[in-house]
Amino acid sequence: MKKRRIYIYPSILSADFSRLGDEIRAVEAAGADGIHLDIMDGHFVPNLSIGPVVVESIRKVSRLPYWAHLMIEDPQKYIEPFCRAGVDGLFVHPETGQDMPGLVERIHRQDVRAGIAVNPETPPEILSGLLDKVDRILIMTVNPGFGGQSLLADQFEKIRCIRAMVGPEVLIDVDGGVNEHTVGDVVRSGADVLIAGNAIFAQTDRGAALHVLRARASAAWTQNEPK
Repeated sequence: MKKRRIYIYPSILSADFSRLGDEIRAVEAAGADGIHLDIMDGHFVPNLSIGPVVVESIRKVSRLPYWAHLMIEDPQKYIEPFCRAGVDGLFVHPETGQDMPGLVERIHRQDVRAGIAVNPETPPEILSGLLDKVDRILIMTVNPGFGGQSLLADQFEKIRCIRAMVGPEVLIDVDGGVNEHTVGDVVRSGADVLIAGNAIFAQTDRGAALHVLRARASAAWTQNEPK
C-alpha cells in the first residue's frame, strides 16, 4: 500500500495582495508543500479573484507546485491560459455541467496534472467514471467563494466516503475552515492535502502558524496509520 503523507498548501486568497510575492516566499521558507490559487469569476461563485496574468507574475517567485482551483462558469476557455501561466495542476468543477473527462484530457495534454473539485452539496457519486483519470480530488468543506468560513462538519463523512472510493493512489485535498482546531479531524477522515488560508495568512507569524498546522496534522496522521 502506498504510504500516505500530509501536504500543506497555503491559499493565497487570504494573503496580503499588496505583497503577494513576499507572502509566497515566507510560506515557502516555512516549509509549505505548494501554493493553492483560488480562481473566481463572479458567476460560478459570488466573488472575483485573479487571472492568468497575476499567476504568471507570481510564478516567478517560487518553485513550489502551484495548483489552481477554477471556480469559474466556463473552465474550458481558461485551461490553456492558466497552463501557459505556469500552474502545475488545475481543479475543475463538475457542477459547471461541462464534459469532465474531456476537460481532464485537455489539461493532461498541456502536461499539467488534473483534479476534480466538488462543492459541499455535491454527492460523491458524481466522481464515478473519473477516478482513474485524475490526479487529485478537492473536497470543499465550505461553500466556495470567500475565505474565513467555518468548516461544515457534515463533510467529514464525505471525506471518508471519497477516501474509500479512491484508495491510496489519488490525493484528497480539503479546502475550507482548515485550522489548528479542525485539522486533526480532517486528517483522520482521510485528507492528504490541507488547504489553509486564514489559518496561516491571518496570523502575524506565517511560519509559526504553518508549523502548528503541520504538527497537529502529523500527530493525527500518526494516530490514523495502521499499526
